[in-house]
Amino acid sequence: MTTSLPSAAAETAATAASLTEARTVVHTAGDPAAEWWRTAVIYQVYPRSFADASGDGIGDLPGITSRLPHLERLGVDAVWLSPFYRSPQHDAGYDVADYRDVDPLFGTLDDFDVMLADAHARGIRVIVDLVPNHTSSEHAWFRAALAAAPGSPERARYVFRDGRGPGGDEPPNNWTSVFGGTAWTRVTEPDGTPGQWYLHLFDTTQPDLDWTNPEVRDEFEQVLRFWLDRGVDGFRVDVAHGMVKEAGLPDWAGTSAMIDGAHEGTTGSEDGSTGAGNRGPMWDQEGVHDIYRSWHRVLAEYDGDRCLVAEAWVEPLSRLARYVRPDEMHQAFNFSFLTTLWDAPALRSVVTASLEANDAVGAPTTWVLSNHDVVRHASRLGLEVPGSKPNGIGAGDPQPDEELGLRRARAATLLMLGLPGSAYLYQGEELGLPEHTALDDDEREDPTWWRSGHTERGRDGCRVPLPWASDAPGLGFSPTGATWLTQPESFARYALDVQEGVEGSTLAMYRTALRLRRELGLGHGSLTWLERFGNPEVLAFENGDVLVVTNLGAETVALPDGYEVLHASVPLGAESGARVPTDVTVWARRR
Repeated sequence: MTTSLPSAAAETAATAASLTEARTVVHTAGDPAAEWWRTAVIYQVYPRSFADASGDGIGDLPGITSRLPHLERLGVDAVWLSPFYRSPQHDAGYDVADYRDVDPLFGTLDDFDVMLADAHARGIRVIVDLVPNHTSSEHAWFRAALAAAPGSPERARYVFRDGRGPGGDEPPNNWTSVFGGTAWTRVTEPDGTPGQWYLHLFDTTQPDLDWTNPEVRDEFEQVLRFWLDRGVDGFRVDVAHGMVKEAGLPDWAGTSAMIDGAHEGTTGSEDGSTGAGNRGPMWDQEGVHDIYRSWHRVLAEYDGDRCLVAEAWVEPLSRLARYVRPDEMHQAFNFSFLTTLWDAPALRSVVTASLEANDAVGAPTTWVLSNHDVVRHASRLGLEVPGSKPNGIGAGDPQPDEELGLRRARAATLLMLGLPGSAYLYQGEELGLPEHTALDDDEREDPTWWRSGHTERGRDGCRVPLPWASDAPGLGFSPTGATWLTQPESFARYALDVQEGVEGSTLAMYRTALRLRRELGLGHGSLTWLERFGNPEVLAFENGDVLVVTNLGAETVALPDGYEVLHASVPLGAESGARVPTDVTVWARRR
């Protein structure tokens, strides 16, 4: 509970005294001239939902190019593009049929080159998605595997096994798919008889590759070189912790999906764990590190500090840090931070554990609050348990408080951007976009929806096309007004044109935060906790000479005497003085 002090003056005095009494240094400042990825703010573009130039209702590469001025003005250092490769689109492009070509939905290789050149001309680096755990079932390799015999070199590229039981009628083990249901599908052999089974930790159209096969390793090193030669600045690696499976593929009593509270959210633990880590014999096996050491060597042949980014749902954070040792990857998304509840002690714990774990291996911490796989944080933070992580929200589910969620989301974002390290933004969060929580179930395309037997609504709600113009058809997403998912009416009030030039808008807050973050050197800065700020529900730390205060308590708190506000997550009126309201983050500095 928050205890109110007798007066604002007394509160200010107590706070100022506490700042000099107890301080905990967690992280010291880094080299301002170090590699760009150590401090970069990187913006995720989900191509099918960012901007559509062709008018078919699906975003494309020319659409991205047309909106690069927005990203330049926002102030991001790089963009990460979700898959745009040739694909049957059974899982929104994460089922890749050809890693060296652009799907016609999104344009051509020439369109990619134009977009890349324009981004570079604006000082924006480009990271592309790599999907190495599995291919599409329409990939030439898998079609060849189906046509070949058991034990053939073609099948050896994937995880094929004989079934168990009489006639091999039962799956080789009891593993389940992340999307629901069994992780095995039986094939019909070329002669028409029931045959072997293949592993797919995701959809049936996404067969897992066998990374013990040297041919698989060689192929992906060539894929890396193909895109590096075109000039990309790095790769975000999908399912980076899942490519190697435990030898023998043993049964496991758990589930392949996220477990131990990741759906519910937790207050965390001293090691930063929140239940966001995947476990089991299909995850986080030792062999993945050898792959990344070899990839590191490939990238090191190219200039410009190219980078590898791990999507690895691994806990504790000390184990996640093994992915970013000096000879492996360069960044790993901090999903423990993403899944921490809106709770001051829990947030302090995960931030401390993150910085300590990554400092131990000389790597930056990579902060993130939203992406294409989770409910947008503007909605998660408006739920009854703020920060909890349902697998999608539908019309029949408990609805978030939209206004409260946005207020907390802005505070969480300013907290995140005040931390040293790198940070990722998900498209539309700079507009304050909430989840589409009333999307018609008939529109859903996420395979989670049907593989879970319509019990998990999945990820479509965070993938709705962006609103660029409030009074245009399709809110300016497409010249024809077409959108592959229906936008909610509420998106009109979040459109870019509504917020442009409006003081206090979410867009203005983000632009100012990114500018100040760069000017003040917060990305390569330090972190010192201020132990007693008069309230356990207040997070307070110094990053260099910048004081960051996030108030999660019920009462306002006073900044120390002699500090001026540099930025705040909500406009602070004249009547607020130097006080931080509930669910607000403030950046301040001594006058």
